[in-house]
Amino acid sequence: MSQTRLLALVGSLRAASINRRLAEAAAKTAAEGVEITLYEGLADIPFYNEDLDVEGKVPAAAQALRDAVAAADGLLLVTPEYNGSLPAVLKNAIDWASRPYGAGALKEKPAAVVSASISQNAAKWAHGDTVKVLGVAGAGVVEGAHLHFGVIGQRFAETHPVDDAEALTQLAATIGTLVDATRGKLVTV
Repeated sequence: MSQTRLLALVGSLRAASINRRLAEAAAKTAAEGVEITLYEGLADIPFYNEDLDVEGKVPAAAQALRDAVAAADGLLLVTPEYNGSLPAVLKNAIDWASRPYGAGALKEKPAAVVSASISQNAAKWAHGDTVKVLGVAGAGVVEGAHLHFGVIGQRFAETHPVDDAEALTQLAATIGTLVDATRGKLVTV
């Protein structure tokens, strides 16, 4: 069996972000034959602008994202909730990866969404918006591969998610479902 490559896009740019730590923990749960890479460089990508999206002249940071998404078998998006929705940096990444319209790197790419916030709501609004935007952008959203973490400021205040057995079990299940989708074992929407 060949290697399954998953690309994680984290919606928080903070180095010590719990959302980033959740993505790191997810990478640790990957089964043999599955590689999860956390994408670095979302902060370097300019806001999507059709005037910049010209063949042969796409900004290097945006092209690097497109290439990374195209090379991945599936995507894991980890999102906090900013003002009741997904962070602009994550929406911007989706916008760049979805172009050119109908043929972007996101087209039919299996994608899972993990949301986390300090509230009990567990960033479910951001999660819903991320799922909607991915679907409109043409990704294959894997419904069974969603996960929500609430009150993360308390839950992970003293510990990294990699040291939380329940979080690891949940993340492993989400990754397993996403991997199944990349191998054609699940239908995406």
